[in-house]
Amino acid sequence: MRKIIRVLVIIMTVVLLISCKRAIKPSELPANIQIGNHYYTQFALQFEKGRYVTTNYRRGVLLPINSEVTLLEITNKTILVSVAPSRFKLLIKNAYKHTNDDTIQAFNKLFAESKRDLKQFTKQERKQIKLGKVAKGMRKKAVLAAMGYPPQIETPSLDIDQWTYWSSRWNRFIVYFHNGRVARIQD
Repeated sequence: MRKIIRVLVIIMTVVLLISCKRAIKPSELPANIQIGNHYYTQFALQFEKGRYVTTNYRRGVLLPINSEVTLLEITNKTILVSVAPSRFKLLIKNAYKHTNDDTIQAFNKLFAESKRDLKQFTKQERKQIKLGKVAKGMRKKAVLAAMGYPPQIETPSLDIDQWTYWSSRWNRFIVYFHNGRVARIQD
């Protein structure tokens, strides 16, 4: 009996060690990601209680596209940024099981070294992008700028004409496209 308990304790310890978050060393980061550097949001984020989950729930406080942030820390599970000019700290939790992105991939979707050029969008699309909203007639690239990426578990490819976003853990809404433009939104 003691052997079984000892083996179970060892197994649980190994599992806990494997699942712990681990800071990514600067030498392990790609050249475009450096602690202390400034970046810009590539789509409008919505967060609650100082947290944004890469599942991309569409509720809470809006952080507009092209908001400047400073990278403070990146681990295998989280990204910590300071939002300019307030220096508010925003913790980003990577939900790999919903996005299939590791933290580096998530960072590259969320942030870039330069602002996103909004001139490529129509006046109406720019208005919706700044609000973090989707509207009928928007092109797919405008929806991405306004809303970000839908969870891959629900939308395995951006080439399909039905993107499912989550308002919360229990509520979903679907954006339907026809010929690359929003045809309708089911809430």
